[in-house]
Amino acid sequence: MMRHLISAADLTRDDAVLILDTAEEMARVADRPIKKLPTLRGRTICNLFFEDSTRTRISFEAAEKRLSADVINFAAKGSSVSKGESLKDTAQTLEAMGVDAVVIRHSASGAPYRLATSGWIDAPVINAGDGTHQHPTQALLDAFTMRRRLVGRDAGLGQDLAGKRITLVGDVLHSRVARSNVDLLHTLGAEVTLVAPPTLVPVGVETWPCAVSYDLDSVLPKSDAVMMLRVQRERMNAAFFPTEREYSRRYGLDGERMAKMPEHAIVMHPGPMVRGMEITAEVADSDRCTVVEQVANGVSIRMAVLYLLLGGSEPATAHPSPSATPEGGAERLPSATEESK
Repeated sequence: MMRHLISAADLTRDDAVLILDTAEEMARVADRPIKKLPTLRGRTICNLFFEDSTRTRISFEAAEKRLSADVINFAAKGSSVSKGESLKDTAQTLEAMGVDAVVIRHSASGAPYRLATSGWIDAPVINAGDGTHQHPTQALLDAFTMRRRLVGRDAGLGQDLAGKRITLVGDVLHSRVARSNVDLLHTLGAEVTLVAPPTLVPVGVETWPCAVSYDLDSVLPKSDAVMMLRVQRERMNAAFFPTEREYSRRYGLDGERMAKMPEHAIVMHPGPMVRGMEITAEVADSDRCTVVEQVANGVSIRMAVLYLLLGGSEPATAHPSPSATPEGGAERLPSATEESK
């Protein structure tokens, strides 16, 4: 079992399916009167956020507390980072405090990998988003949502997304969500198509395991799921399209375009949504939009990742490491079969 989750590309098909199946079990916890498991009792997890976040930070914190872990929330604003403290010094401070895992979000691509491989800290590292590079748990929760909607909650157990056609639309160039989803969805057997203005398509995209189109209307009738991506103005240093109106006209999703999609197809968005530009209120508030489900599923996926990396009896990733499973093991999560008895 690999000690860290840095990139969606690191997961094999079996790894990903195991995480998705474990998340189904974790989702059942939310239906219980007491929404907690004792799996990580006595463990301390630090949420190390150098970049602003709402959904991801709260989702990880909820997941950690439902697994009974002790949680330390670290925000760069108001910390010694604003005084010039380096990532190395921050990591060594956490090491001295004896944290058992670190969830890190950073504006610099590669920061989680650096933290995991530098030897500064002897704890599993989970990437919660690094620059324009990767956001593996977001890709996992997106795949979890797709499998539930397109295959079925119970029928999906043990299944991947083979044959499903997924379209990602918008600012691919600056999107770590797009990169992570392309990697994971390809691993799970889905057919992925990117749709974006030419200026927002990354150099070298032809080496990615996906197709590229510049015509949204031609792709929609063949899509099982359409994920709209936020235009990340905070990462832009130039004008990548003429006007918001022009972008919306060519690449925005409204009711008329949604009607071109197959009846079973769903609309997704990693959030936060920019209503009126990339997606209209009519689409965002429709039954086919899974944005709220994605938030709820994010807690289940992050519980599954933490459980498998820190307390589970089965591997979440491919390579064994004695430090990944605590001495004495942990309480085993009831299986779906046991749960129904």
